[in-house]
Amino acid sequence: MIHFMFATGIENSSPTIEGGRVRQDELEKCRHYDLWRRDFDLVQELGISYLRYGPPIHRTWLGPDRYDWSFADDTFADLRRRDVTPIVDLCHFGVPDWVGNFQNPDFPAQFARYARAFALRFPWVQLYTPVNEMYICALFSAKYGWWNEQQTSDRAFVTALKHIVRANVLAMREIASVRADAVFIQSESTEYFHAYKPASIGPAEVMNAVRFLSLDLNYGHRVSSDMYEYLMDNGMTRDEYHFFLNENLKHQCIMGNDYYVTNEHLVHPDGRTEWAGEIFGYAVITRQYFDRYGLPVMHTETNLAQGEKGTEAVAWLRKEWANVLRVRNDGLPVVGFTWYSLTDQVDWDSALRENAGRVNPLGLYDLDRNIRPVGEAYRELIREWRDVLPTQSVVLALPIFPPSQQQEGVLRRLEDGARDRARRAQGASAASRPSKGVDE
Repeated sequence: MIHFMFATGIENSSPTIEGGRVRQDELEKCRHYDLWRRDFDLVQELGISYLRYGPPIHRTWLGPDRYDWSFADDTFADLRRRDVTPIVDLCHFGVPDWVGNFQNPDFPAQFARYARAFALRFPWVQLYTPVNEMYICALFSAKYGWWNEQQTSDRAFVTALKHIVRANVLAMREIASVRADAVFIQSESTEYFHAYKPASIGPAEVMNAVRFLSLDLNYGHRVSSDMYEYLMDNGMTRDEYHFFLNENLKHQCIMGNDYYVTNEHLVHPDGRTEWAGEIFGYAVITRQYFDRYGLPVMHTETNLAQGEKGTEAVAWLRKEWANVLRVRNDGLPVVGFTWYSLTDQVDWDSALRENAGRVNPLGLYDLDRNIRPVGEAYRELIREWRDVLPTQSVVLALPIFPPSQQQEGVLRRLEDGARDRARRAQGASAASRPSKGVDE
């Protein structure tokens, strides 16, 4: 039975910049590869039972049907031992070098095979975010020109978006074929575009329609006629559009809403945008998304830097929590809240466009693993509210269980089946395996 999911995350962004020559590996920048056991200790010290976490895609997915599971085997076994429930983040802004980027039409089918392979290897995992922030990933990679393909056109954006969302849908289908009660949490940025002047109303209306496209496609929600023309004019086919209408797994989804102080924008008459700061706030914008999709809600990301006063992040935590309670009191089925991430991050002050090594004080802990004031405040908040909020299981089509409450017999059959399939795929010669944990 699911109780309110207080969560954090360990940042595993990995886009490329500089024409693909530099990879921004946040797990490396934040020293998680060396300190992962300590990081899991910190999760438990906070009283957190849910962790947004995933293997580094570029180090794990070596080629078509080739995987190095060694790091994932160690880390996920330890999470299972600790009875921490992972929300598995399989693709976070980047793909392996051999895939190239999100313009590659082979990415969706290949990624679905990767997702299936993960589910077979770790059948006790129930919660997934197959592709993180699909809209932002396509926008930053193919419209703003910041990451990966670094393109700046509507056609490139629509191409990236349709490939990313198709990959997410196919991955959900493959995971569900292995684990029928899998639950998918779409961590997506909740945006709003404010018209700065009367002449800005038209451009703002277009942007406020585009912001929904990733979830519209993912959930099989019919788009407006203007957005349909936009998609068709920029490379989506009728068959591709109807795939999204027919192939969604909405009944197994939780709508994850990410909200930062940078999520609201002012739109100028010429289409330029700038950050507006917090005008509507999380509660108002989340209501817009809920009214559109009608799904259980989880606040899947927020943070703010610890500023000069040292209290800015704590104040933001309290404000976001007040917004969550407001949404819940208004009758929306809210099932969880996340401060993202566990530790400080690196180079997010430039949205990972620069490889400068600048530490951003956004975490519950600093990079020396010392707790920040917001970490202390979050720990206290969890302790005070954990038993106050009633279970929200009635809003979910499928129940969620921690690792310790999984049905062992079912998991053993899944694990045995996964081993049998792996042996058949590898052939007769076990000596051909490159190293422990590597499938080829």
